[in-house]
Amino acid sequence: MKNINYKIFFIMFVFSAGLFAEDKLPPLKTFAYVDVSRCNGRWYEIAKYPNFFQRGLIAGTADWSIDPDGDIRVYFIGKKGNLKGKEIKSKLKGWVSDKQTNTKFVIRFFWPFSGEYCLIDVGKDYEYAVVSKPSRKHLWILSRTPQMDEQVYQKILDSLKEQCFDLEKLTRTPQINSGD
Repeated sequence: MKNINYKIFFIMFVFSAGLFAEDKLPPLKTFAYVDVSRCNGRWYEIAKYPNFFQRGLIAGTADWSIDPDGDIRVYFIGKKGNLKGKEIKSKLKGWVSDKQTNTKFVIRFFWPFSGEYCLIDVGKDYEYAVVSKPSRKHLWILSRTPQMDEQVYQKILDSLKEQCFDLEKLTRTPQINSGD
């Protein structure tokens, strides 16, 4: 009888391990090098994968401040429900975790919760940035302006598709003065 219980346990373990195994994706490619001083300032959220901590928020902006030592401060503001909705604000801190390329960073939401993020694309003039978790489970397309040129947006989508992102999950973020 004991032998049967172990066999059942073993079979359940094997099947459950297979159910929770993630698809094998190639490693996420980050941007070659980022000048952190050019990342400072306001960023408008153009699109994102929906996520728990921004649920119901639109018109998101993030004011980034990165000092030369790699310490990061982010002041996020989003509107609840609609463009005239209540402002929801968050102050976040973090640090650059890959100082050779400045493309990987950690953001602490509140102690002890933090997450690693990657800059996977940046415009030539830092007019846009694409941020993701290494797992590809979170994704943001950011711009220096509330609107993004559709050709630039499509170029970003093409690049994301090459990196195995699920574009069906991506949602556009209405912004003030964006016509949405």
